[in-house]
Amino acid sequence: MDTDLITLSGLRVHGRHGVFDHEREAGQDFIIDVSLRTSTAEAAASDDLKHTVDYGALADALADIVAGEPVNLIETLAERLADACLALERVASVVVTVHKPQAPIAQHFADVSVTIERASR
Repeated sequence: MDTDLITLSGLRVHGRHGVFDHEREAGQDFIIDVSLRTSTAEAAASDDLKHTVDYGALADALADIVAGEPVNLIETLAERLADACLALERVASVVVTVHKPQAPIAQHFADVSVTIERASR
């Protein structure tokens, strides 16, 4: 299978993830980047959305996860997002980055992120 790359980056969603009570109460924005390995050849030949990954529907599904049930760690959140991507029949592998730019860190910083890569089994 040819593998091409579909990337969705900068998906900003308010969530309530974190180990501290104030993170769960107030929440904060998380930024999600995903890169999906898939073949786009059939979609390119047919010019039909049903032959590729609908990135609008993907964005909605990922946003629902981030805005949904809180977890302590962004590592856990990244795993849930990767699982959702891999559940799509055309996706062979995914790279997910979860950014937490408002993480409760005493030092000045620009961003904290976790990146994972997973493949279909």
